Amino acid sequence: MVKVREAIIVEGKYDKLKLSSIVDGLIIETNGFGIFKDREQLGFIQKIAEARGIIILTDSDAAGFVIRGYLSGAVRPENVRQAYIPDIFGKEKRKTKFSKEGKLGVEGVPAHVIIDALRRAEATFCSENEKNVRKITKNDLYFAGLAGGEGSASRRRAFLSALSLPEHLSSNALAKVLNGMMGYDEFISITKT
Repeated sequence: MVKVREAIIVEGKYDKLKLSSIVDGLIIETNGFGIFKDREQLGFIQKIAEARGIIILTDSDAAGFVIRGYLSGAVRPENVRQAYIPDIFGKEKRKTKFSKEGKLGVEGVPAHVIIDALRRAEATFCSENEKNVRKITKNDLYFAGLAGGEGSASRRRAFLSALSLPEHLSSNALAKVLNGMMGYDEFISITKT
């Protein structure tokens, strides 16, 4: 498993599942063309792009390129990197028939192909030293009053709003997002004010 600093943007949940087995990092799905109507999700992607940068990793079919183009235009160019998987023809194991163009999507290509695509996109692979940095955990959210306690849901919503993050982020997702946006010390200083 490789650790990548930038958030990786994929089309759907199966792509996200595949990446989660290969990459230690923040993986965000667009819900396919749903991103065109979901202003909150787009705003979240823009916020993450400003904080740590994003890598767009969509399928190599026409639909993937439409989504890639939309996201590329919605984020400042210096905050986005493009990872491309090659055209590999075949059918994903979970599907009963080939896709319209007959190409494998992100979920269907081998892990080494994805890692190669990330390398070509100049992803920031973290070193062992960076992996050992103090991370924000779900326990930290609990002790900050943002999870698992009386009134934590309303405090978490206010906290999310202050950071311009979607109100429906779960505690688990919030910890992962915060680790991409800030360090532990910054989190502690924000939650104590």
